[in-house]
Amino acid sequence: MDVDVVVVGAGQAGLSAAYHLRRAGLAPDRDFVVLDHAPRPGGAWQFRWPSLTYGKVHGMHSLPGMELTGADDSRPSSEVIGAYFAEYEETFGLRVHRPVEVRAVREGGGGRLLVETSEGTYRARALINATGTWDRPFWPRLPGQETFRGRQLHTADYPGPEEFAGLRVVVVGGGASGTQHLMEIAEVAAETHWVTRRPPVFREGPFGADEGRAAVSMVEERVRRGLPPRSVVSVTGLPLTDAVRRARAEGVLDRLPMFDRITPEGVAWDDGRSAGADVILWATGFRAAIDHLAPLRLRERGGGIRLDGTRAVRDPRVQLVGYGPSASTIGANRAGRSAVRAIERLLDPAGRRERAPAGV
Repeated sequence: MDVDVVVVGAGQAGLSAAYHLRRAGLAPDRDFVVLDHAPRPGGAWQFRWPSLTYGKVHGMHSLPGMELTGADDSRPSSEVIGAYFAEYEETFGLRVHRPVEVRAVREGGGGRLLVETSEGTYRARALINATGTWDRPFWPRLPGQETFRGRQLHTADYPGPEEFAGLRVVVVGGGASGTQHLMEIAEVAAETHWVTRRPPVFREGPFGADEGRAAVSMVEERVRRGLPPRSVVSVTGLPLTDAVRRARAEGVLDRLPMFDRITPEGVAWDDGRSAGADVILWATGFRAAIDHLAPLRLRERGGGIRLDGTRAVRDPRVQLVGYGPSASTIGANRAGRSAVRAIERLLDPAGRRERAPAGV
């Protein structure tokens, strides 16, 4: 099937892009398609652990054109945001195809890209890649890891604190997920240890606009150089909430440096220290899910895809949203709009395409 644009992914960035494509006068299932591998609306949010209630979510920004209002802070974020995304798709008639796996994107000749999927092949003039990171959890590799007799799992598989009752748990990772997991697990576990590669930075007070721009600028610089992006959150520090203050006072957030090896019984440091463990929980983040773009050879020597705004420098037909500086809810919204503006210029250089009315 020939279309102008294929959007891959229906999380925050993908839905934002689809909304702006409609406003630009493109019709779903005629001019563009939105493909999503997830079984239902909600993006990565639908896979979050039940104990992550909406009230614990930091900085969820509404999608363009429709506010998220009246949400119950006590409900799981997966339910609240999943329902919101579903309503958004229906309200704007985005017609997301799911579940659809995008297997590869290749050069198709005649200026077209071939998007090979589980429901067939699309020939597109442009691609908006909004696949995020949830499908690529990062697992560090350390000596002795295969000998560990306990359980190892990643944030992507975190089931909530109940499964850790009475166990000795090592939580690895200094981000928001790691601290949230640790504080929950400490309530029920026999023993916990918190391990991070770098000392965490806790941020007092609200996060200002100037600080936000500086954080985004740091991530943008990496993608301009073709380096793998760091998330915006990784450079902003952790908010010092009342719950975090309590956990620090109780010693739950007493941090240990990264251990040097894993033993059958736990973890060990070269200075002779060790800690027994029944579970190692890797809250070590995610990497961009972009393997399907490999046939286009977009990566630079540094390992990342170099961007000019949202445009892949090596192929102007490809826009990446939710990647690097736009890997946050507010950044994803802005990136969706920017990507569509770039595609409008690509598809209609003379600017003759009629835009949709403001309510669409």
